[in-house]
Formats: sequence, C-alpha cells, structure tokens
Amino acid sequence: MTTRMMVPTEKRVRHAAEIFGRYFSYPVEPTIYTVADRLSADYGGGYWAFWALDNQGFYMAPDTEETFSVICENGFEGSLSADAFGIACCLYTYSNLSFQKDPGLACRCAEQYHRLRVYVYDHPEAEDILRATD
Repeated sequence: MTTRMMVPTEKRVRHAAEIFGRYFSYPVEPTIYTVADRLSADYGGGYWAFWALDNQGFYMAPDTEETFSVICENGFEGSLSADAFGIACCLYTYSNLSFQKDPGLACRCAEQYHRLRVYVYDHPEAEDILRATD
C-alpha cells in the first residue's frame, strides 16, 4: 500500500525541485492549474496542498473540502473530492508532458505518472479517478 505525507509549507519549493528540477515552475505547475480549469467549471483557483508519496511520487490537490463536478474529454462526468480532482489533474498533466521533446521533462513526468497511478489504486475514489483519466 502506497502512503502519502503532506509536504510542509517551508519545504514545498525544495521538494518540488527535487522531483521535477527546473521544470516544476514551468511547465508542470501551471499546466496542472490549466487542466483543473479545463476539467471543472467549479474550479476557480486557490491554494493547493503538496503530497509526497512513499514510492517517491508526488501530487498536488486543492486544499478545500469542496467537491468538483468534472467533465472529461473521454466522456466521464462525475463529482470528485478535491484530493481526487488534484490527482486526476496531475495524471493528465504528467501524461501530456511525458510526450514533450525535452527528455528531462518527459522522463520525469512519465516516472511521476506511474508512481501516482500506483497510489490511485489505494485511494477511496480509485474507480472515479481511473474513469476520469483512462
């Protein structure tokens, strides 16, 4: 079972840099926000929590108790908790960026996609996350 731990505020920048190097501030983080905006009309910005996985994976999710109505290009329509919504946004982002020509970015994103995908199977909303992202 993969477990998660919230990244403390004072360690967020360093942790993200350890995972993504120079790619976190651009294009990874802004792409996650763009995906969030595209997937849900309910999303209007806000603070996101950073999560470190014990398999060296990483994701971020809106720090709210709200749920998000999601409409995906694959036909999925449903409601996701903020945590599940963040996971879906990260999976979309990691997948899309794994096809970039820059091998440093592509490899990091492909690796993070697979590490986060392992965690999804232990998540209470695994079925909906998988339906939203497959």
